[in-house]
Amino acid sequence: MNRSLLPSVLLSWFVLTSASAAVLTAVPRQGGMLMPTVWYHADTDSVTLDLADATNVVPQLTPLLISNPSDRFSPADPWYEYLDPSLQGLAFSRRYGFDMSVMTDFLPADRELWIRCISSTPGVSFYDYNDYISPKTWNPLFGTAGSSNAIHWDGVMWHFGVTAPPGTNTYAATFDIYVLNTTTGAAVSNSSSGPFELLWTCVPDGRPELTIARASNNHLVVSWPVPAVNWFLVSSTNLTSAFWLTNTASVSTNGNLATVILSNSAPRQFFRLQHLP
Repeated sequence: MNRSLLPSVLLSWFVLTSASAAVLTAVPRQGGMLMPTVWYHADTDSVTLDLADATNVVPQLTPLLISNPSDRFSPADPWYEYLDPSLQGLAFSRRYGFDMSVMTDFLPADRELWIRCISSTPGVSFYDYNDYISPKTWNPLFGTAGSSNAIHWDGVMWHFGVTAPPGTNTYAATFDIYVLNTTTGAAVSNSSSGPFELLWTCVPDGRPELTIARASNNHLVVSWPVPAVNWFLVSSTNLTSAFWLTNTASVSTNGNLATVILSNSAPRQFFRLQHLP
């Protein structure tokens, strides 16, 4: 038997805004822009980078339940299953991006700039985000979900999406930017900006902590503190699944705990509490 649950912590509920509920048509940036500035140097056929505008603060990956507690995403948008509190409800940020310096040299016709993720903390994921050209996109990149760890960048200001499970973890990723010779398909020797690190902290979403214990007759006892308003037990046999099944077994309350007894019928199962309005 292999049982697990998503990381979660107890958190006193707090509200950042009292605005009325809205259906969001875009993913909030979760703060001001943090923009590494890029230069291409024609004389050396290489890239340099200024991180001054990107290292003055460490951005937070924040769940929508904390940044916009009354709001939800549209089910028609591609990020809905990842970020909406009714589904995965991941913590996220779009603060980091890249911008080309106005003083840069022009790229020759046979040159491109590529951004590469060299390494990242387990649990953090990256997405190519677009909300202004139809169809909207939320596509994995930088190694997420088997994608390439490198992406062509056209030099236009670009912010990518970053996600992680809500909690109190910290995350880091190491990148570099290099010049590609489009004739040979190979990186230009010594063209890289050199490795640089981007950092994130993470914010819990108020999810109560689950406990799991083995019971007699091949059953499990899953419990969590009460009250847990609008939080419901869900399960999946795949931790990375976008869709989790809502528990239909009876939930009993004993003192400060809500408890449900479940059959241990699946060889592998994960549990978490999911927020349903």
